[in-house]
Amino acid sequence: MKHYSSLSEMHRDNCLPEPEHPMLSLIRITPGLVLNFQEFTCDCYMIGLKHIKAGHWLYGRTRFDHEKGSMVFWKPRQIIEIHNLELEEGGFILLFHEDFLLGSALQREISRYTFFDYEADEALHLAPKEEKIITRLFESIDTEYDNNQDEFSRNIILVNIDSLLKYAERFYKRQFINRRELSGKTVTAFQRLLDDFIRQDKLVKEGLPSVAALAAELNMSPRYLSNALKLETGKTAQELIHIALISVAKNRLRESGDHVSEIAYSLGFENMSYFAWAFRRYVTPYSVAKLTTCLLAKKCSSCFSSINKDNYLPISI
Repeated sequence: MKHYSSLSEMHRDNCLPEPEHPMLSLIRITPGLVLNFQEFTCDCYMIGLKHIKAGHWLYGRTRFDHEKGSMVFWKPRQIIEIHNLELEEGGFILLFHEDFLLGSALQREISRYTFFDYEADEALHLAPKEEKIITRLFESIDTEYDNNQDEFSRNIILVNIDSLLKYAERFYKRQFINRRELSGKTVTAFQRLLDDFIRQDKLVKEGLPSVAALAAELNMSPRYLSNALKLETGKTAQELIHIALISVAKNRLRESGDHVSEIAYSLGFENMSYFAWAFRRYVTPYSVAKLTTCLLAKKCSSCFSSINKDNYLPISI
């Protein structure tokens, strides 16, 4: 698999003109432009606004070949493949090397934009008004890119990239809201999958269920799944996993005579400190007091001492 460390090399391999900036490239889609890349990785971020006419590209685990008016994002060292991709006139592909961000606020902030980890079929589908906003930002970058660049150019371009990402974040939230019915089904499917995992005693054999494994079962990327669940429930996938497991632990502490460590290990927790942290994170002090009373009645409160501390967070389950 080829790895591109420079934009110039990527341009040469696809018979594109040399980029105007060694760390920044803006490709405006023109008639007859066809892109072809065998499987590769690079040191660049990509933001694309495109209308696919023919061909496809692959990134992550999925194929993108038919949606109109969509934005896609990739991050450095993600595996990409582009096959006979022909785009309708009017789209843009912005590529910028990760070092283009050095010393900027965006360098620190870009990691929080989780859509760089989404799969191809989780692209952002724009409404017409949204597409106009995004197009204007691309055109603003294009103006700076094509002009004689000076000491102000980089900052102006970075401001516009930052705006692109902020608008994308807003529009993704709108997309989640518009697909609330689908999100509701996602929550149900996720909960059912998690319940089956617990009920089938996979915890002892396989350990704690990971977000990645559950997302794969639902044909989603971990980031997209967590964001969909967060919008619908207010909690991430990891938080919902912990809540489900701690709920089971609470019931077993009340109903069985098992030592707390036995319960923790049976739920897939490999060490008591992690279990204690999760318990303190998701059980209210009132619930802990009730459990302590119950365990005292059973004369087994000592098994609870390792997690019965005073630094609980008041998050109820």
